[in-house]
Amino acid sequence: MSRNGLMIDYEYCTGCHSCEVACRNERNIPKDKWGIKMTEVGPWNVEGDKWEWNFVPVPTQLCDLCEDRVAKGEKPACALHCLGQCMEVGPVEELAKKMADKGKKVVMFVP
Repeated sequence: MSRNGLMIDYEYCTGCHSCEVACRNERNIPKDKWGIKMTEVGPWNVEGDKWEWNFVPVPTQLCDLCEDRVAKGEKPACALHCLGQCMEVGPVEELAKKMADKGKKVVMFVP
């Protein structure tokens, strides 16, 4: 049986926190904890007029990729409500192939 993972293409993440809210509501997580946490890297000057400023959603130990939802053929709450459509769930092997084509602003989480 293939193991599922969550691929996040943070090049398109807007930092809207929809994933955090959806996860918290789906899992009934208290306000001082997160199943997925939005982090912000930057802004900082790379060189000249080039800047680095990224929003990166980071799944925590409380994340199980909404295994109950996925077992019913549904997307995890974070991916379903992602406004930037930058999250994808699937078999780790398939996501790894997609990551190779995406570039450097892609991360994968496997619970």
